[in-house]
Amino acid sequence: MHPDVEQLTRIVTPPAERRPRAWPDVEARLGTALPEDFKDLVDTYGGGVFDETIWVLEPDCADRDYDLLAMKEERAEVLTRLWEIGPEPRPVQLDAEGAGLLPFAYVEGTGAYLYWLTGKDGRPEEWTVLANAGRGPEWEHHAVQSTRFILSVITGEVHSDILNNLPAENHTFASNHDILEA
Repeated sequence: MHPDVEQLTRIVTPPAERRPRAWPDVEARLGTALPEDFKDLVDTYGGGVFDETIWVLEPDCADRDYDLLAMKEERAEVLTRLWEIGPEPRPVQLDAEGAGLLPFAYVEGTGAYLYWLTGKDGRPEEWTVLANAGRGPEWEHHAVQSTRFILSVITGEVHSDILNNLPAENHTFASNHDILEA
């Protein structure tokens, strides 16, 4: 188990049943490899919401709003249109050759998204986090992997203005499986 996921399981109890994904198929449909920490996070917890705030996207979710593949396409279209019509500027991190964005989480009730900052030559384990306010031009860059970011924000180790209601006193996780099947 990835060390960040293992540390997270000591703070937030995962669902009793692991739901491993067929990652080679998912990555083929996405057109890119994904970071090992994220794959381990989703295999351990599934998609769902941490501390009623950070909603982790998962492949093949029954609700397209929380589906990793559907949100990849939707967010690319939304951001392209937004930057074409302006006046919201692109984050400077995207000026690097081959840089791109891939969403991995939604911030409940805010319109904000957490993205991987991908690179042409960078391995997925080198991807860092760009958080976007969603209803404004604010972007935050966090030079850590996605699971480390989630762990650090919910514990208060890292502050994010975009996730300003964290850390919570009691840590929880509700899985898409339980929420959507209820």
